Amino acid sequence: MKRDVADFWNLLWEATLGLCALFALLNLFAPPQDLPWVPLDLNRPIGSATGTKVAAFDIARTAAPDQVEATTEACMAALRGADVQVERAEDTDDGGFCQVRGAVRITGGDVTPLSPSVVMTCPLAVRYVLWDRQVLRPAATEVMGSDVARVDNLGTYSCRRVYGSVDASARPSEHARANALDVAGLTLEDGRKVTLLGDWDGAGPAGGDGAVLLKRLRDGACRVFSTVLTPDYNDAHKDHFHLDAASYRLCATGPSRTRRAAADSESG
Repeated sequence: MKRDVADFWNLLWEATLGLCALFALLNLFAPPQDLPWVPLDLNRPIGSATGTKVAAFDIARTAAPDQVEATTEACMAALRGADVQVERAEDTDDGGFCQVRGAVRITGGDVTPLSPSVVMTCPLAVRYVLWDRQVLRPAATEVMGSDVARVDNLGTYSCRRVYGSVDASARPSEHARANALDVAGLTLEDGRKVTLLGDWDGAGPAGGDGAVLLKRLRDGACRVFSTVLTPDYNDAHKDHFHLDAASYRLCATGPSRTRRAAADSESG
């Protein structure tokens, strides 16, 4: 009996040493962005654990006020640690489903400005900075040969249900929480503009390169945001990307509405 107990403890000790060795090897060789226990670094590429780290800043609807402040302060500290200037904004509560908790505003620093400046949830701001650094700026430089001066947007907060529905059973829009950003296009440092309305199909002022850039931005956004809706999705998004941080995932990558309509007519 004593020998059985000793064997058990020896086995447990060996397993513990093995786990410690594995943990050390992962810390040594695995990319930090793929390790859930390594703090979020907005300067690192998007990894398999990035979404989990950002989600740690999400605020539950039932969170107490002190939890809201503590979580938002930690989120803002992550932004400030990445040289992003951010300030706490006023929260909103209409007494119904339109509630913004943990609101912030990006005011400057190492981030492409949003025009106009908007209030958003702090986790959405973190996702925007990741998209800006890891997707937007590299893609614009590579495809268009110019850095980005500003991102032109259609806002974040709107007290409404999805698609503006008046049906009380319809799901509230993420805009009702300032947890969604609508991007209409961008202005490059050299003065050129790329817009979703004009350049999505490559026939606009930015030409084929503009369309290539927008598709790159969409694909990269799908790695950062929970929901990405595009002009391919429906007419309501013909002039902007809808980027949000909802609890579910949806990445609208096509096919385009034109191709879907053609397929439907052929099958009909």
